[in-house]
Amino acid sequence: MSSRLSSDPTIGERIQERRLLRGWSVRLAASRAGISHATWSRIERGRQAADNRFMLADIAMALECSPADLAGAPVPAADRAAMAAQACVYRIRQALVDVDLSEPAVRSAPPVADLARTVALVDTLRQSCDYAGAARMVPDLLRDLHAASRGGPDRRAGLRLLCEVAFIASSVVRNLGHPAEAWLAAERCRDAAQAADDAVLVGYAAYARASAASACGSFHRALAVAGKAVDDLEPHLAARGGMEMTGSLLLVRAYASRGLKRLDDSRSWAGQAADLAGRTGETSTMGLYFGPTNVNIWRIGIEVDGGDPGQAVHIAATTNPATIPAGFRQVFYYADTARAYARLRGRDQEAIRYLLTAERLAPQHIHTSPHARETTRALLERSRRQAGGAQLRGLRERMRVD
Repeated sequence: MSSRLSSDPTIGERIQERRLLRGWSVRLAASRAGISHATWSRIERGRQAADNRFMLADIAMALECSPADLAGAPVPAADRAAMAAQACVYRIRQALVDVDLSEPAVRSAPPVADLARTVALVDTLRQSCDYAGAARMVPDLLRDLHAASRGGPDRRAGLRLLCEVAFIASSVVRNLGHPAEAWLAAERCRDAAQAADDAVLVGYAAYARASAASACGSFHRALAVAGKAVDDLEPHLAARGGMEMTGSLLLVRAYASRGLKRLDDSRSWAGQAADLAGRTGETSTMGLYFGPTNVNIWRIGIEVDGGDPGQAVHIAATTNPATIPAGFRQVFYYADTARAYARLRGRDQEAIRYLLTAERLAPQHIHTSPHARETTRALLERSRRQAGGAQLRGLRERMRVD
């Protein structure tokens, strides 16, 4: 391999450093994680990509840290937008601490109609994976909506908008590699939903909380949060967004169950979500895009991380991601399918093609994704002297991958 392009350590190096600090052997650490010592060793030495979310969570639990501690939050210097997005995380965190509904607002609220237009713009930026654009606007918007939610005739509208922006903030910082901040944002989302006394919005906040918990590697918590929310929504399925919200929560249950190695439960929840999607069809309700296509995109990610890349590729072959007009879902289709192809013998060219498509679609997302970086590193290791190596070298330069 070429000399290091950055002083940022790899995931394998972070794993090794934490293991050595504890004075543990590879065998002891691997036994704590429930994986083979050979697999652990290959990951430490960079011989195997650490791009499996469930395995990384197991390793993090063994080392008594979070998956984010091992994955890091890479900021490739070649992507100024990705750097700008990371630079906004501190301001978002600060705003989330400030917008406590039990505390008075410190500013006057702009007209709610104006705020609603700004919220729509921010969500459009998020859905196109323009995290920098969304992140720049979120802190002030959170504070304005906090003020709008404190009282007056527009209080309920302000609370609903605050719930939506806190949800957006949670999604953005989670995808930038900051799951603890994502949990804080999801908690603010829940506060606003409960104050608005809206059962579907409470489910929406539960989806954000469960997603943040999964990103922290807390699959038990994610399963509990999503499960309770599904039960609470049962009397409200006929409400606008009730079925779509329930289906989305079932997908979180499926993902968390697979993380806990409960294969049958995972497939059961995914099957129930697919049944609901058959009833709803393709939707855009609440920006969730629940429907048959999104169910398949979730199933691809679950299967590739759950150890069945062949099944993930099979699902991908029958799925048209363009059915969903939102980059933030399409990018997961291409990135997760790339990871699946990279784990199948002789399918590196397809993996490269899907990775490059994901990058064209959402460069900020791919350039800050530790899983995409690990897949790129593994492909580069195998492909330096093969066709496709030039494409990978270009991707490597843009992502600052060794």
